[in-house]
Amino acid sequence: MPLDDNVWLVVGLGNPGPGYAGNRHNVGQMVLAELADRMSARFTSHKTSSTVAEGRSAPGGPKLILAKPNSFMNLSGGPVSQLLRFYSLEPNRLIVVHDELDIPFDTIKLKSGGGHGGHNGLRDIIAATGGGDFIRVRVGIGRPPGRQPAADFVLKDFSSTERQSLPSLLSDAADAVELIASDGLTAAQLKFHTAAS
Repeated sequence: MPLDDNVWLVVGLGNPGPGYAGNRHNVGQMVLAELADRMSARFTSHKTSSTVAEGRSAPGGPKLILAKPNSFMNLSGGPVSQLLRFYSLEPNRLIVVHDELDIPFDTIKLKSGGGHGGHNGLRDIIAATGGGDFIRVRVGIGRPPGRQPAADFVLKDFSSTERQSLPSLLSDAADAVELIASDGLTAAQLKFHTAAS
């Protein structure tokens, strides 16, 4: 579909509906809201079981197709594979933004390829796209306190303390997406992996 060769599909993982909107599991979709605000783009319904917003983060810069699957997290693969087909993009033009238990809160890590690490959204995308050859923006949410099960922890809203620094975390993750699209993964890793935590 795109004539422009510098196009990226950016998918923010989460669960649909207002009841989940503030959950840690929905941080990927929160990052997409930040990116859409920067581009003055609005999300609209799309035939791929997603809501989509399109724009550029800078004039003449890469085109970003921001997509939030309408499915639940563990069924993200179907909408993502439909989006790739609709926009005629390969998985190497896909950036998935998601929550990551194994990274401390307020930290971002970037990688390409690899397994799902127990993340059900990633597991379904890997199965649906035939492999893990896409870029991940991993937004750290940290581990649950005490013996709280991880499944409960990710479906809770951020704490009041976390919410104070959440805007800067979302901004950093949005910066990382823009830098990957404009300058490549290595440049973005150099910036975000060497930044003082």
